[in-house]
Amino acid sequence: MENALPMVFVHGIRISGTVWRPVTAIVGREHPVATPDLPGHGSRKDAPFTLDAAVDTVARAIDAVGGRALLVGHSMGGYVSIATAARHPGRVAGLVALGCTATPRGPLLAIYRMAARMASANQRRADRFSAWAFRRTLPQAVAEAMVAGGLDSTTMPQVVDALSGLDPRAELETYPGPVWLVNGARDPFRAEEKAFLKVCRDGRLLVLPRRTHISCLADSDVLARIAGDAAKYVVKAAGDAAD
Repeated sequence: MENALPMVFVHGIRISGTVWRPVTAIVGREHPVATPDLPGHGSRKDAPFTLDAAVDTVARAIDAVGGRALLVGHSMGGYVSIATAARHPGRVAGLVALGCTATPRGPLLAIYRMAARMASANQRRADRFSAWAFRRTLPQAVAEAMVAGGLDSTTMPQVVDALSGLDPRAELETYPGPVWLVNGARDPFRAEEKAFLKVCRDGRLLVLPRRTHISCLADSDVLARIAGDAAKYVVKAAGDAAD
């Protein structure tokens, strides 16, 4: 593990870093890992969410594992990871972005903003429903990891407002490192995956059959393998560039 590429895993909206426990239990055998809670989530649920604060959180997590790492982010965490890679390319050795290849604009944003406001206004009911849905649709270990750090829908409007100002394709275009875009085949957030791939300087697109936006997290072995393969690719690419 001494020379292994560190990994920082970034969680999605209303959950926390505990969601990654089943994956880090596997990759953590060979790589240093960090799973920070973003502002407004988990252990930091009382902190206001802004994109700047979220990026700073991820950057500090990278520093904590050695100063340069592979980022793995899902949904909101994917967008935050994209922004972090653009702002701190020297710290981000590579990027695995899951379920975040749709620009937060137009009808998609309007629908998501309405859902966020409804969930925030009915926080207890929304969080109970989310916990029930996770447990119904995901393997037990994954579902329990999703809820272990607590669910809190009250921060959702802040997140949607913060991400509405992000242009993820423009951010990816500035990032020089390897990018792996990963989507469930049934995820509406894959809407612009080819356009996102096109702007990556060193990009790859992986589509998980039959998976949705949430169920792409169901198979921890698959996610661990993707993260491990991406880390190997990043290390090899860096070695080739140095030769």
